[in-house]
Amino acid sequence: MNVDYRTFIPELSDESVAQLGKLKALYTEWNAAINVISRKDMDAFDERHVLHSLALVKAMKFAPGSDVLDVGTGGGFPGIPLAIVYPEVNFVLCDSIGKKMKVVRAVVQALGLTNVTVHHGRAEDINGQFDFVVSRAVTRMNRFIPWVQGKIKKQSINPWPNGILALKGGDLSEELEEVDFPTERLPISEWLDQPFFETKQVVYVKLQ
Repeated sequence: MNVDYRTFIPELSDESVAQLGKLKALYTEWNAAINVISRKDMDAFDERHVLHSLALVKAMKFAPGSDVLDVGTGGGFPGIPLAIVYPEVNFVLCDSIGKKMKVVRAVVQALGLTNVTVHHGRAEDINGQFDFVVSRAVTRMNRFIPWVQGKIKKQSINPWPNGILALKGGDLSEELEEVDFPTERLPISEWLDQPFFETKQVVYVKLQ
C-alpha cells in the first residue's frame, strides 16, 4: 500500500513527506538484521505503523516547543512519525528493550532528526516534565498512568490540557472504567476508512 500522506495531513512540508517516504526502506533493511516488526506488519507497514501513528496528528496538533514522551516506543512508533511531522516539538522515545532502541537510534540518525532523544530504560527512570505522553498498545491504562503521572507539566500550551494520548484498539469500556481521570475516545475510523482502523481509537486522558 503506497500512501500519499498529504491526503491525510495536507499541511505536511516537503521535507516531512520525503522523510516519511524513507521509513519503509529503513525498517525493511533493519528488520532483516533485528526483527522489530513482524513480516505480516511489514507488508502493510505504511498503514499499520506510519498512518496509525499519524492518527495522533488528527486528534490534536502539538504546539511548537512542546515536550512529548513516547513510552514503550518499540521500533519507534508513534514517536518517529510524529517527530517527522512536528520538527519544532521535542520527543523522548523510551523503551526497555535494547535491540529495539538500537534500531530507533539508527533510524533517527539516518533521517537526521534533531528533535528526538532516545532513552533505553523504563519510563519511571526518565527525568524531566512533559506536555504529553504518547503510547501505542503498551498496557492497561490503570497500570500505565502511575508510570507517567508525575512527569506531566502543570502549564498547558496545547489545545487540550496536558495528559496522555494513547493508540488503542478493541472494546475499551471496562479498561477505561478503571481510570480515575477524565478520558475521551476518538475513533480513528472517522479519519481513515481502511478495515484495519475499524476498532482503533485515540484515547485521551487528562492528567492536569
